[in-house]
Amino acid sequence: MTPSADTAPGSPDHESCDLLASTRRSLLRSVAASQAEGRAPALVAAVLRDGRVVWSGVRGTDVDGRAPGEEDQYRIGSITKTFTAVLVMRLRDEGLVGLADPLEKYVPDTGVGDVTIRQLLGHTAGLAAETPGQWWERTPGTLRPDLADVLAADGKPDGARPHEAGRIFHYSNPGYTLLGALVEAVRGMPWAEAVRREITEPLGLTRTSAQPEAPYAEGWAVHPWADVLIPEPVEDLGLMAPAGQLWSTAGDLCRFGAFLLHGDDRVLCADSVREMRVPAAPLEAGNWSGTYGLGVQVIRAGGRELVGHGGSLPGYVAALWVDPAAGVAAAALANATSGPATGALAAELAITVAEAEPGIPEPWRPLPEGQVDQTLLELTGAWYWGTLAHGLRLTGDGGLSLGKLDGSAGRTSRFRARPDGTWVGLDGYYAGETLRVVRRPDGTVSHLDVASFVFTRQAYDPGAPVPGGVDARGWRGIG
Repeated sequence: MTPSADTAPGSPDHESCDLLASTRRSLLRSVAASQAEGRAPALVAAVLRDGRVVWSGVRGTDVDGRAPGEEDQYRIGSITKTFTAVLVMRLRDEGLVGLADPLEKYVPDTGVGDVTIRQLLGHTAGLAAETPGQWWERTPGTLRPDLADVLAADGKPDGARPHEAGRIFHYSNPGYTLLGALVEAVRGMPWAEAVRREITEPLGLTRTSAQPEAPYAEGWAVHPWADVLIPEPVEDLGLMAPAGQLWSTAGDLCRFGAFLLHGDDRVLCADSVREMRVPAAPLEAGNWSGTYGLGVQVIRAGGRELVGHGGSLPGYVAALWVDPAAGVAAAALANATSGPATGALAAELAITVAEAEPGIPEPWRPLPEGQVDQTLLELTGAWYWGTLAHGLRLTGDGGLSLGKLDGSAGRTSRFRARPDGTWVGLDGYYAGETLRVVRRPDGTVSHLDVASFVFTRQAYDPGAPVPGGVDARGWRGIG
């Protein structure tokens, strides 16, 4: 192998002025250290901000001496699960499946069909972590031609379910095989074709595919005690493909990260993407550092909350993390079975950019003339739940935001209008709950009913139907 190459000439690291030179050097230093300390033949990483890739870096060489390129594909392993989850959420949004539906409704005769689609997405279905028989990642998918071959364990019918469904988080690769089977049953097309038509083509992920497309990095295992290596076999995973089949590049993964940040109506709306990021599994007691949503991992790193997924298959490790608060995504890929900590690296890259160069807020602008709804404008201002002062604000997207006026933590939520004149909570305590504007016979506003709580214009307004009534003597002192 020839000496390691630096970042490839012509890469965004050389051309882009979007990041400060000091930030770019920090990013390259992190990539170089990860490649050297992890002893990866090649490692590539990229960072996205404001919807586009603003930096990428490459270290190492292929065994033939060729410097790895930014467009080289690597296998991304379990990051594939997030793509599969997006396909399932699309089915939900189209009304073709319900997340609370049992699998049996769409994929019968599996023996575990009473588990729900939501449980499979969040790894709470209680299924086994792996398939029976030989190591599925290193053997041909043809060894597991049917779902029974993925789920059965040592001939015991209960072997595929070591845990009670819904009780705990237990990562399950076969669970995502079942979700892939669900997609195929409902869509009437192969899983890989659904990924191409419904995700990669609409998002312009031209270098993401189910089979490797040249140029791609060869996968290697590096000896744990010597600087030598052997090639890893590349297997088609067959039925297990929805759990780990895909190949991609750092740039494509970052562009997929932009979708995980903001959604894309061609694929999945922003609300559904946010729903995927909500923890689906019970959190462990104490200060948790990681949990799982619907097809995405959620972690805390460097004081920030990141969403994404890690992945590995023999010969490859990969990670994609996005920081929703900062609008930053970072991906890291390497062609080694173990060694480089791509998960930690991708998180470090995202945090570096988020903290070294915080985003510039968009300028405030008043609403255009003609877009001001006077009936909504009269609702804004102070409202009281009991004696607690809250502020109701009209947001730029035509929604409402309710929160405590002192800025302290409390029951803060955003609301979106429904066609029937009510409002539905989008997040916080009132997520999914209903806000009603209650008017008097003359049309003036009496109070707000928020999930049965009465909010009035003054604390315990005697003219409003406050539950329990208001003492007729009013406010008074002692004595």
